[in-house]
Amino acid sequence: MVIAVELPALGESVVEGTVSRWLVAVGDVVEIDQPLVEVTTDKVDAEIPSPAAGVVEKILAAEGDVVEVGAKLVEIAQSAPRQAGPKAAAPELPAPAASVPQAGDEPRATPVARRLAEEAKLSLESIEGSGSAGRITKQDVIRHTHGAPEPAAPVAEAAPVAEVAASPALAGAPAAPKRPAQGASRPSRASYSLQEGDKVIPMSPMRRIIAEHMVYSKRTSPHVGTVAEIDMGGVARLRDQHKRAFEAANGFKLTYLPFIAQAVVRALREFPALNASVIEDAIVEKRDINVGLAVETEKGLVVPVVRNADRLSLSGLAAAIDDLATRARTKKLSADDLQGGTFTISNPGRQGNLYGFAIINQPQVGIIRMGEMVKRPVVRSVAGEDAIVIRPMMHVALSYDHRAVDGAPANGFLFRIRELLEAADFDL
Repeated sequence: MVIAVELPALGESVVEGTVSRWLVAVGDVVEIDQPLVEVTTDKVDAEIPSPAAGVVEKILAAEGDVVEVGAKLVEIAQSAPRQAGPKAAAPELPAPAASVPQAGDEPRATPVARRLAEEAKLSLESIEGSGSAGRITKQDVIRHTHGAPEPAAPVAEAAPVAEVAASPALAGAPAAPKRPAQGASRPSRASYSLQEGDKVIPMSPMRRIIAEHMVYSKRTSPHVGTVAEIDMGGVARLRDQHKRAFEAANGFKLTYLPFIAQAVVRALREFPALNASVIEDAIVEKRDINVGLAVETEKGLVVPVVRNADRLSLSGLAAAIDDLATRARTKKLSADDLQGGTFTISNPGRQGNLYGFAIINQPQVGIIRMGEMVKRPVVRSVAGEDAIVIRPMMHVALSYDHRAVDGAPANGFLFRIRELLEAADFDL
């Protein structure tokens, strides 16, 4: 009996995935629940397990292929391995279909690409597909929307001005769309020729998805930034008083991040314009406050979400943050853990430098980035006199979408976060 293993639904709204790495080959004997293939989606990486013990008979998608949920990935023969013929040296792949659809046929496109094209009121016939067998992908629609179509002839050395440092064609990636020339005498593209000693590193599927999302965010939202300098002395004293008892009671360390997160949550309640999304020509202020926390993993940046963060105590927030960060670094997050965020906090850690402006996590309208906390001399009033004292200071930077948020509420929101942290009125 032959069992077809299909791409399962890997979370709400996930309709396709990219085959990033096969863990088996044709002819391999596999056990039940043995990982067969790694798949990357726009939400999470996942390993697809074997539903039965048997022999890998056919591999139906190559590494790099974009496949829809429900598409067949591999066939497993439950009978004993066949004796005829040696083990196949390479995966057996389907014969490539024509890259251009026949006249009268509807262009092949992924579900995400169709939805984006409908929202942008684009005809699929006008978009050139770069996916398997000429399939139109999400990237093709975005490329068509934000830039001119790619040239028919391959451009080995071309890269967009100020966006790519090395030729994408050399890494096996499609050339980026042309931008309109700024003047007749100014070229629209810069070029780079590989030099001896250069190292070309093809983007992983996860890296490509992150890159695409960052470029999309910068093109979509007019980013504006503002910075607050915060005296963390009160929080530091409160943490020092409780950290040993907290760790003994909860089994993990009390960091500064839960204090920041609770201050952000309180401020979002007072400034709902920052807990919102731009949907077409409307601004939607969210009822729930679901805080995303940017976590760096060995495969790239992920943003797991603490849901209903405003309903949690500081200890509850700390527990939720620790759980998500641990599961992110051990690759145990589910797709649902990465969805539904309404605002994001980025914490670069001890090497966060003075401050920096993060890119907004679409479709949100704001993101906070914490800077490094350092002891510095500052002027404070002591017994009615100005005095220079040492305080643990931190810069916190807010990036916000100027389509939805004006300067006054954005600055008021960040100022309120500062007030809450300097007052250090938190219950542990």
